[in-house]
Amino acid sequence: MSVAGLLEEARHKAGLTQDQLAQQAHTSRTAVSAYENGRKKPTLDTAERLLSASGFELDMRPRITFHPVPGARGRVYQVPDQLPSLPLPKALATVVLPLSLNWSQPGRQYHLRDRSDRARVYEAVLREGDEKEVLTYIDGVLLVDLWDELVLPRDVRAAWDPLIAELVPA
Repeated sequence: MSVAGLLEEARHKAGLTQDQLAQQAHTSRTAVSAYENGRKKPTLDTAERLLSASGFELDMRPRITFHPVPGARGRVYQVPDQLPSLPLPKALATVVLPLSLNWSQPGRQYHLRDRSDRARVYEAVLREGDEKEVLTYIDGVLLVDLWDELVLPRDVRAAWDPLIAELVPA
């Protein structure tokens, strides 16, 4: 997401107009408009001030990278170097999996707040999902909590085990 999009999204989520944000951030409405439309690039200090006035913090998180792990029958699983962390509303959302993950029950809704539904989603994503789907549906803390209960093929479990073991000593 661009800085312009981030600033605009923060303002909208805060329910503020450009005038209100400008007033709270001690700047002009035209400056806020220019930042949101990409006509001007804010400094890091300015972006932080605008986000703060919208009720958000500027945050730095390590980028998750994936590496291929060979599985059985020529399969290759993409495993992250660290577990993803989803915002709470996404981690406990109601989702409909794409056809590539849920071809047997297309359109079925899964309630991630329900442990059983979450386990079915995590199993499908770990077995069949790509990097984007892992980052969309898997929350690392909730995965660790479910890990021993998940029904996974041996090669999938073997691919992910080192990452889980790194966080949860035996």
